[in-house]
Amino acid sequence: MADTIADTRRLFSKPQNLNDAYGPPSNFLEIDVSNPETVGVGRTRFTTYEIRLKTNLPIFKLKESRVRRRYSDFQWLRGELERDSKVVVPPLPGKALSRQLPFRGDDGIFDDSFIEERRAGLEQFLNKVAGHPLAQNERCLHMFLQDESVDKTYTPSKIRQA
Repeated sequence: MADTIADTRRLFSKPQNLNDAYGPPSNFLEIDVSNPETVGVGRTRFTTYEIRLKTNLPIFKLKESRVRRRYSDFQWLRGELERDSKVVVPPLPGKALSRQLPFRGDDGIFDDSFIEERRAGLEQFLNKVAGHPLAQNERCLHMFLQDESVDKTYTPSKIRQA
């Protein structure tokens, strides 16, 4: 009986102080996909999205960055991660082929509601991928999130902790 009482005693933890409650989080990674911009005309028209990253994770060389990417860049990133990492890569929001048909009553893939839906899906995709510890070691992810342009001829490699 004495053993049972000892096993069910309450565990006492130290009280949380103000710095613990309101201080900076120990590790954080924030990624926002925002400010869609449609550029070009006719067949060369496409939408780019601003990707803002804020982090204190030591594996990222920049603690804050801002780049612009288009949907095909997200497709490239997904393909690279599937090929080179051990990560189960989540799907991207769909290609929306039916929205690209001519003679639609709206702007198709350039309609505001579609762009917002895609923006939210791309943000969700990036946060899932970038939050994965194995994906954080992939050079393609760092280039995608922090380099001004994506060098699709790069040599895949792992990033080492700083």
